[in-house]
Amino acid sequence: MRAMGDKMPEEAGQAERRVTAETGLSLTRPVVLVGMMGCGKTAVGTALASRLNVPFRDTDEALESAARMTIQEIFDRDGEAFFRARESEVLRRLLEQGPGILSTGGGAFLRPENRGVIGKSGVSVWLKADGELLWSRVKHRTTRPLLMTDDPKATLLALLAERTDSYSEASLTVQSVPGLSIAQMVDRVIAALQDAAILT
Repeated sequence: MRAMGDKMPEEAGQAERRVTAETGLSLTRPVVLVGMMGCGKTAVGTALASRLNVPFRDTDEALESAARMTIQEIFDRDGEAFFRARESEVLRRLLEQGPGILSTGGGAFLRPENRGVIGKSGVSVWLKADGELLWSRVKHRTTRPLLMTDDPKATLLALLAERTDSYSEASLTVQSVPGLSIAQMVDRVIAALQDAAILT
């Protein structure tokens, strides 16, 4: 089983609820995963979509496909403001495709207009993780434009501090901890969706 960190602590927070009977469950609206880079949106989202037998959609992948450029290349050529505008367009288009799991870029939920569109068409789920856990997951990657600085860890922690208030506006919050496997994180998300009557 793939793990999202090191050893699972005894005090993992909320009790695990192993979901074993997803057959017959259905989403009432799109589920939009939000949070910082490294929080697991793509990994958890892919596994969640597979478990529920619904489509997985990714705003970054859709952007790259439409532009025929990488996110880094879009940032380098056109700047962050241009990227964010295109990101909002892609987000609206993907939400219109109906129920499924949608992974967004780390900055997408910061824009009030994006939060509004998500709130009308879907449900937002913040995959919450602390700074040290996030850093352990992204420190060896070279595909994060915002971390191309002299002190990427400090940049990451500053971004987390700046973005936390926006992320906290998500409809649901699911906490990640070191050692929690992807499957266990999926269980937590499914339990939260069931509690909120989004998955019935």
